Amino acid sequence: MARLKERFLNEVTPALIQKFNYTTVMQVPKIEKVVINMGVGDAVANSKVLDSAVSDMQLIAGQKPVITRAKKSIAGFKLRENMPIGVKVTLRGERMYHFLDKLFNVTLPRVRDFHGVSTKAFDGRGNYTLGLKEQLIFPEIEYDQVDKVRGMDIVIVTTAKSDEESRELLAGLGMPFAK
Repeated sequence: MARLKERFLNEVTPALIQKFNYTTVMQVPKIEKVVINMGVGDAVANSKVLDSAVSDMQLIAGQKPVITRAKKSIAGFKLRENMPIGVKVTLRGERMYHFLDKLFNVTLPRVRDFHGVSTKAFDGRGNYTLGLKEQLIFPEIEYDQVDKVRGMDIVIVTTAKSDEESRELLAGLGMPFAK
């Protein structure tokens, strides 16, 4: 069983029950899924860029990403409907816990001048979005094989009703929030 999942069940759950006075364990907010999205705008001009984005994403997430396509044509961006413009992965269950464990304890501390993630990135419904500027901070990515620095968004979807509950949940799991 993933280390983070054990921590959630044994430490975080009782702490949250105590703090928010839940009556049953089913009320305790939990992490539902993690969606990692990488927009690859350059794929419009050159479709090889997409392949490297797919392989980077596969290394990072440990599962094959889906290619996202344009919904509308936008002439200003030289974009046609249905053109591939990004890759995304949705992680659930064990893989999700492994990924978050790695993100909190290995990846984020490798960011230059890192003082913790913003506490303001909650959406009001208990979900948290985190933007990363480069894929190099992941230990799986080898510096020499990178053709271009790409950022990505990581969305952590929780079952929490409020931002406060969500913040407590993530902080309990070891999310490095800025003081």
